[in-house]
Amino acid sequence: MKICHVTSVHPVYDVRIFHKECCSLAKKYNVWLIAPNVADHEKDGVHIAGVNIPGQRIKRMLSQRSVYKRALNIDADIYHLHDPELIPVGIKLHKKGKKVIFDSHEDVPQQILAKEWLPRWIAKLVSSLYASYEKRSLRKYDALVTVTPTITERLLSINPQTYQITNFPINKEVPDQRKWNDSVCFTGGIESQWMHENVIKAVENTGVRYLLAGSFYPNSYMTKLRSLSGWKNIDYKGRIPHSECISLIQSSTAGIAVLDYMPNVGYKKGSIGNSKLFEYMQAGIPVIATDFELWRDIIDTYDCGICVNPHDCDAITNAISYLISNKDEAKRKGDNGKEAVKKYYNWSSQEKILFSLYENLTQ
Repeated sequence: MKICHVTSVHPVYDVRIFHKECCSLAKKYNVWLIAPNVADHEKDGVHIAGVNIPGQRIKRMLSQRSVYKRALNIDADIYHLHDPELIPVGIKLHKKGKKVIFDSHEDVPQQILAKEWLPRWIAKLVSSLYASYEKRSLRKYDALVTVTPTITERLLSINPQTYQITNFPINKEVPDQRKWNDSVCFTGGIESQWMHENVIKAVENTGVRYLLAGSFYPNSYMTKLRSLSGWKNIDYKGRIPHSECISLIQSSTAGIAVLDYMPNVGYKKGSIGNSKLFEYMQAGIPVIATDFELWRDIIDTYDCGICVNPHDCDAITNAISYLISNKDEAKRKGDNGKEAVKKYYNWSSQEKILFSLYENLTQ
């Protein structure tokens, strides 16, 4: 059986799409991946098919025809699409007798509401229009995939064939090279939603270093953070290879995952679609994380970190200072988190759901 995953937005080696879903499915099936602006090649048993996609958002959304033609030429049995702009492509493929899956990485109607560059009334209108379009379109799909309970609940009301496949880390034994320095860290896209201003204020008078690794979005956000007096406590590493992230994480006493209460994560409910929390746990360091309901349940159950209100700089300071001053306790919490990922919060548990989805579609 031939399977084709399709993205017009994500990079070819996106962790969820390529390393998790495609590489898992390649153990059983003939797997293809259509990805933007890459030469055709094969990697880890997955056939990569490139398609030229413009960089500008509007032009990219109008390039669906070339994606559709490439998908149709591959002539797969099942198509698994990863971007909202590709929903019409899936509808066309379905009319050709193909099985189609839509993978909703984000709660898109709520994500639209969180766009700061859109006036509030326009964001509400666009969100409502998209939600209506999504409801009409996704009921025609053979299956839907989500990453967190809030999206799962909403999409189940549209299509009963909805599966939750969460972004837990790929199973691997992480060497114990933890150093427990007087530092905390953040790895990933450096955006305002991760409340870096508050973390920088929290470490300003502590002597603790805040290690930052990743790209700023937008670039002006770096200028804003550099203007803070607490920037003197920052070690900015730039964008580093994924393979080097574990080493950086393990050079710190805690990982920072202080995400704002936003519409697209269900406000105080939170989301387990983001893998940052679990990557810190897998590396064996405690987490200082937003007190979302979903995150608090995990952190309290396995005693692997400290939850804080993302707007409370004193709470962030106290959490950092406590772990820095009590490194034996930090190590114990880090060990607990690592064990929890090893037993429960790992990709193997989600791979089983992925295989079940495909097996159900082929019966």
